Amino acid sequence: MGGEEGSDGVGIFVTEKWVDSVVCLERHSKRVLILKTDLDNVLLNVLMVYAPHSGKLEEEKENFWNEVFHLVSCIPQNEMVVLAGHVGSSNVGYDVI
Repeated sequence: MGGEEGSDGVGIFVTEKWVDSVVCLERHSKRVLILKTDLDNVLLNVLMVYAPHSGKLEEEKENFWNEVFHLVSCIPQNEMVVLAGHVGSSNVGYDVI
């Protein structure tokens, strides 16, 4: 999965024993998807992300993080959130906190 050029995509694998626990899978962009599962009556939202690498424009990086923060803010507080993904092999172009 990815963009038109076949890059910048994100995906997720779900183990067979959890497949029946999947409530929904939503692709929000080529870089962000959310898998919601019901694990013993606890809703778990897994945000899979693929951050723009250091060679991308600052605007693209800012748009990406705005999207992620917006999606997290829309998840009800009684649901769990896990943010997972890939942000590249270098922190060049990103501030390290």
